[in-house]
Amino acid sequence: MSQPPVHHHSSVHAPTADNQPERASAAAAAEARLRAAGIHLTLGGEPTYVPFEPEGAEWSVCADGPTKLPIAQRLARELQQQVWPGSTLLYCPGKRYEGEVNPRWALRLITGLEGSPPPVRWPEPCQPGDLGKPLTAAEATAWLADLGARLGVELHPVELSDPLDPHRRVWAVPLTIDDATPPEGRDPEHPAWLAVPWPLAKAHRQLSGAPGPAGLRLPLEHFPDHAPRQVLTLEVIESDGAVAAGSWDLFLPPLLSEPLELLLQAVADGLADAVPGAPLAAPALSGVLPSDGPGRWQVLGLTADPGVLEVNLPVCHSWAEYDGWLRRLEMACTTVGLRSWKSAGGGRQESTGGGNHLLWGGASLEQNPFFGRPAWLSGILRFWQHHPSLGYLFSGACVGPASQAPRPDEAIGSLFDLELAYSCIEQADAGNPDGPPDAGADRRSLIGETLRHLHADRSGNNHRSEISFDKFWNPGAPAGCLGLIEFRALESLPRVEWSSAIALLWSSLAAHLLDPRHRPEQLRPWGTELHDRMLLPSQLWADLDTVLAALAEDGLGLDPTPFQQLWDWRFPPLLDWQDGAAWLEIRPALEPWPLICDTPVEGGFTSRFVDASLRRLEIRASGSFRDHHHLRLNGRLLPLAPLAAGGEEPPLAVRYRHHRLYPCMHPAIEPHMPLELSIEQHSPNPEGNLNTVARFCLDDDGTTFQPIIRSGWVGEGDAPPWTLPAEGLCTVDLRLA
Repeated sequence: MSQPPVHHHSSVHAPTADNQPERASAAAAAEARLRAAGIHLTLGGEPTYVPFEPEGAEWSVCADGPTKLPIAQRLARELQQQVWPGSTLLYCPGKRYEGEVNPRWALRLITGLEGSPPPVRWPEPCQPGDLGKPLTAAEATAWLADLGARLGVELHPVELSDPLDPHRRVWAVPLTIDDATPPEGRDPEHPAWLAVPWPLAKAHRQLSGAPGPAGLRLPLEHFPDHAPRQVLTLEVIESDGAVAAGSWDLFLPPLLSEPLELLLQAVADGLADAVPGAPLAAPALSGVLPSDGPGRWQVLGLTADPGVLEVNLPVCHSWAEYDGWLRRLEMACTTVGLRSWKSAGGGRQESTGGGNHLLWGGASLEQNPFFGRPAWLSGILRFWQHHPSLGYLFSGACVGPASQAPRPDEAIGSLFDLELAYSCIEQADAGNPDGPPDAGADRRSLIGETLRHLHADRSGNNHRSEISFDKFWNPGAPAGCLGLIEFRALESLPRVEWSSAIALLWSSLAAHLLDPRHRPEQLRPWGTELHDRMLLPSQLWADLDTVLAALAEDGLGLDPTPFQQLWDWRFPPLLDWQDGAAWLEIRPALEPWPLICDTPVEGGFTSRFVDASLRRLEIRASGSFRDHHHLRLNGRLLPLAPLAAGGEEPPLAVRYRHHRLYPCMHPAIEPHMPLELSIEQHSPNPEGNLNTVARFCLDDDGTTFQPIIRSGWVGEGDAPPWTLPAEGLCTVDLRLA
């Protein structure tokens, strides 16, 4: 199977049953091998979704817009009802990026660890449904007083006005935990709460003019200096005395997980007891996720990302959990009108444009599998560098140095520092490279500080890397010390079983590379071959086939069917022509788009663009076609070399300019469209003339060569052949005509 399947000979497009038992068995074999080595490898994921009919900038280029939060909230409610009953939904401020006025939002679903109940007991039907009586502004102060009584502290609410919404009533309530009491004197079940008065002048009693929850808009510059700035904020929105269900909000003070659970339970208890026979509807909750929450809870996130809705999966302790989550998400997303692909021209499907990143980690920092095994980690990184299919085959259209996930050797341009770094962390295992690590052999700082500077893009952004270490161990960065390795060269795919198959491949490789004999000893100097030969579909398949064969030989064989299907979906045939034993197949190939200079955009900021005008296609042909046919592109012969002695096809690709939009590289070069293809066959007559047997033209979208009928051919037989690729390369570049 060293050659990829030929479309007209294969059934790759035909849907097949999802072979779940076989995959579960393969996952069990890989995980058993990891456990035998004392390794508990966890999986995480960040699949992305778009609406069935995406409309608005938030589903193309912007991170947020009017439709994204409502559909995210519907998805969160669906997951609460179908997957995590009784979980708590929290609206959190997310990351803030340069050029964006406010932080992006993030919805967090919180429930107990496996086998544990949810951290908050919400009365039915308040959570997760929207049933129940809403809190009115007239009842707000009495409800807060009742909350204080349950906490054992007198609250001092301060009413604020909202300059953006006259119907919004807001009360700010300073509330924190008494940390002055010695630990031995504290009652963990009934902590001492502090609620200091806030003597705020009337002129200052209003929120800031920024949009968002009231808890992020408080006039904290006028807060008492001696008190911690921890404030519970209650909002009620009513118009003409009417309040709709779900229209009251609580912004929670920043607390650690244990006191936050107690506060939320006091809130929940106040819903059922507020009005006999008419329980209150649960409020919408906002706040900051506690720093120690992931250690006590399972957390699922829904975040705003440019063009997509991103889902941050909870930690999965096995491949089966990861696969199960992807399947549950697909069902929930379908219910609310989301999916993991977009419609493309010609009835095709394409990725969402967002990622489907896969993360490796451990059950805890103490159990992290990488901290004490630097040689194993280095072997994994070398193996990925040797096999470009692992970084190119499962990613999007934008690959290479200017992409969101460049390979380390693409970013730094030299193997010297990368080789030196891997060798240094390997030497940390000196004396015991194959066995379990010593209890004190914790190399997290060495690994993090060595690799995060090299696994980065050319600007130094260590989040943008094929294998990113920005969440591994970097004490100077927020969420930088999670012990996570993130594989970013993965796109969202239209079929769950494909994404699951990739995760299974990753886990199987982790087990395979435990044996030092399977690890490359040095990095491979790819040179020009990386962005020429190794971006062609046939060569990517051949490389992946080598990986699958190595796993099979090691007793970790995987079903190649989902990878064949994925390859065929990723590189759909543009032309599939056959006449007896003679066949010709053309598929799109990958092209690394160049980065162009910073470009001014709206708001006074600059943005960086890639020039996506270049495209590439790969041409494959049988020996019979090569022996008896010629191929012309726009009237000029293309060089089709004969098959090699062993029957191997010499790769051939064509690079062309599809369009020319501002800004772009080389604006003086015209697009090469339309691309017209002519198949000529040797005539059986003695003169050996060539007869044109078929003609095709590439459509405007660049997705299909359509048959054409026309008389004559401009320049046919007279124009010089296209310039051959440079020695060692296989791409004919039409720009060099």
